Amino acid sequence: MKINRKYLFSGLVVALAALLVLLKYWDHLRNPWTRDGQVRAQVILVTPNVSGQVVDLSVRDNQFVQKGDQLLQVDPRPFEASLARARASYDETGDGYLARERQVEAAAAQLEIAQSAVREAESGIKEVDAVIKKNRAELQRQKELLPQRATSKRSVEFAQALYDVSLEQRKIAEARLIQAHSQVQAAEAELKQTQAILGELGQGNASIRAARAAVREAELNLGYTRLHAPVDGYVTNLNMREGSHAVAHHPVLALVDVNSYWIDGYFKETLVARIEPGDRAVVTLMAYPDTPLEGYVESIGWGISQRDGSTGNDLLPNVSPTFEWIRLAQRVPVRIKLDQVPEGIDLRVGTTCSVLVKSGTAAEEENVSLSVSQ
Repeated sequence: MKINRKYLFSGLVVALAALLVLLKYWDHLRNPWTRDGQVRAQVILVTPNVSGQVVDLSVRDNQFVQKGDQLLQVDPRPFEASLARARASYDETGDGYLARERQVEAAAAQLEIAQSAVREAESGIKEVDAVIKKNRAELQRQKELLPQRATSKRSVEFAQALYDVSLEQRKIAEARLIQAHSQVQAAEAELKQTQAILGELGQGNASIRAARAAVREAELNLGYTRLHAPVDGYVTNLNMREGSHAVAHHPVLALVDVNSYWIDGYFKETLVARIEPGDRAVVTLMAYPDTPLEGYVESIGWGISQRDGSTGNDLLPNVSPTFEWIRLAQRVPVRIKLDQVPEGIDLRVGTTCSVLVKSGTAAEEENVSLSVSQ
């Protein structure tokens, strides 16, 4: 009887172990798992907008910096000189604008004088016409009185002379009017030319706007001599020192954004069908195997690079030979968002990890949320 109990106990232990193995294997089959995981983060390439010698390097490689901290400074003296030159040019442009404005006022005054001369010449012609009319009537009267011996021949000749003089005066007045009109045209042309040179009035003037823009550009370039951290993160790949030459639009260092870490798990394509966005995930870092991290599936990749079909020699497609009896599953990236990183766990871009996705948990959490809301 004792022997039977011993065998029975042993059998139960073996059965329980087998059951645990089967449950573990079932859990493995039901929940996709991969050892091909990698820590990822946004890496910002810090790039200067201006070129110059580095006079102040405020950070060291692998140092943590906060958003807004100064990273380095390019020699500001050339840009300070450019700003001073732009401001001087702006002042000169303003003085030139005032001078051209006075020229416009002078041209407008000359036009007014010429127009006054036209009005005066027209008035003079009217006065001469009145004199001509008077002298013509007097000449006519003298000619009528001469046969009657009521006047002398000398009086007729005098009246004729006055009439001829008035006609000559009208010619002179007409010439003055023509000259006055010519002066008006010249004054109008001068006014238009000075107005064109002056441009738009006030602060909207093109030359003033261009000078103001040059000052603003010089101010921006001076501000660009100081590079600041755009985010909280770690400085990495810093390969320069004070005295090095920074080149505009060429990265000088990389900054790992500490608030952007995520995990990329590369799952076989045969497992992707059991993964949905929102499914819970467990991440085990190779550097911290005893501290699993919780997270959830944020998204699943929609494409991967393919080798077959790429352009080869002579622009022909490059196709690798395959064995019909061996068919390797492709790996599809699954993005995992971590809930919270415990203290003492340092995430580093490029380090490896394993990822377990709890299949179906997204739908379960959605059902729970619906039942609670109802």
